[in-house]
Amino acid sequence: MNNSLRTFMLLAALTAVFLIAGYVIGGATGMLIALVLAGGMNLFSYWNADKIVLRLYGAVEVDESHPEPLIRTYVGDVLEMAQSAGLPRPKIYIIEGEQPNAFATGRNPENAAVAATVGLLRMLDRREIRGVMAHELAHVRNRDTLTMTVTATIAGAVSALANIGLFFGGDRDRPAGLIGTIALAILAPIAAALVQMAISRGREYEADKGGAEISGDPDALASALAKIDGWAHREPNVTAERNPATAQMFIINPLSGHGADNLFSTHPDTRNRIEALRRLAGLGGTAPAPLVEARRATAVPTTRDRRKTGPWA
Repeated sequence: MNNSLRTFMLLAALTAVFLIAGYVIGGATGMLIALVLAGGMNLFSYWNADKIVLRLYGAVEVDESHPEPLIRTYVGDVLEMAQSAGLPRPKIYIIEGEQPNAFATGRNPENAAVAATVGLLRMLDRREIRGVMAHELAHVRNRDTLTMTVTATIAGAVSALANIGLFFGGDRDRPAGLIGTIALAILAPIAAALVQMAISRGREYEADKGGAEISGDPDALASALAKIDGWAHREPNVTAERNPATAQMFIINPLSGHGADNLFSTHPDTRNRIEALRRLAGLGGTAPAPLVEARRATAVPTTRDRRKTGPWA
């Protein structure tokens, strides 16, 4: 309930940023135009976002008749968990790529799709794969796919509107004048991005909890996250690097880099997620040695690893 309320409040704040941007650029008329524009973009995203992202990543639909046993098992486990969670049958996809990762998309549970990379299916054991895909099914059950699509659309619209204002607004007849318009062009996209990231982090924690309930095995998801986290920064995801707005969809941030639970992170820090899952499993809040070692074994060596110094220390 707290996470849902927080998401609603953040969405309201994001919409307010968009409307304020419209008002600064064109007064009451500009705000009305911004509202209509946001509605049109959200409507387009509602119907087409899933198709666009699946095509972008070259996802291939699979079912129980696939010739490879590993993929047949993956499909069967997803369908079994979806049924036990009371969800309609989702479409199931695989994505060529060595980076272990997964995401869910679709405008509602009746039109949902889940996708996993080939790297994820090869790297994790069956129990861990079930934990990851249960997390994605929790996103479907919580309708996070729609929430994140709407936030990404509005955040993108704020940036577009700010650019329009910078080039076409700012005369003395505008509510904020030239200085206000320039400030808007700089600050509005930053504010929108921060709100979008905050929403994304909240939904990830909620999906971790929901996934643990669906699979009945919180420690399996914790173990999977520990493994994926290291390899996600070792194996680049070229498509995600070219389209960073899609990074929020994945279970682990697919972009190269390091992060913590801060304003500029699309995902919670993996260690925080593992500790929360272990508390759900009744195992305490500290990651055990096997999980820590798994992360160390797969992490890219950095200056911090060698000398405990550098920008990430």
